[in-house]
Amino acid sequence: QVQLVEPGGGLVQPGDSLRLSCAASGRTVSSYAMGWFRQAPGKEREFVAAITWSSGATYYANSVKGRFTISRNNARNTAYLQMNSLKPEDTAVYYCAAASWCSGYGCYDVRDFSSWGQGTQVTVSS
Repeated sequence: QVQLVEPGGGLVQPGDSLRLSCAASGRTVSSYAMGWFRQAPGKEREFVAAITWSSGATYYANSVKGRFTISRNNARNTAYLQMNSLKPEDTAVYYCAAASWCSGYGCYDVRDFSSWGQGTQVTVSS
């Protein structure tokens, strides 16, 4: 199971920060990586960031590099997405997901993620 926990999403102003937390349980505790995807109205679901449980290797979409930081606490089976300098274009429903394996150059492909959380709305507006 993958579950988003507090503090979750919400309404923030441009330039503000927000942190998302995602806890793994059951079979997903032994997953290879945890990541976030987002989907805005009228758009396809897109990759945001991911991290491997073992080495802590990180992967980011170009649109969030330098602003978002993904991390994990293996003892708590929890991954975090720290979102800084938020922009209106970051507005979307954010989904946490677990991958049993990754292919290619890293954990970027939605097809690698098989377990999904419930999603949370993040709205960036003045």
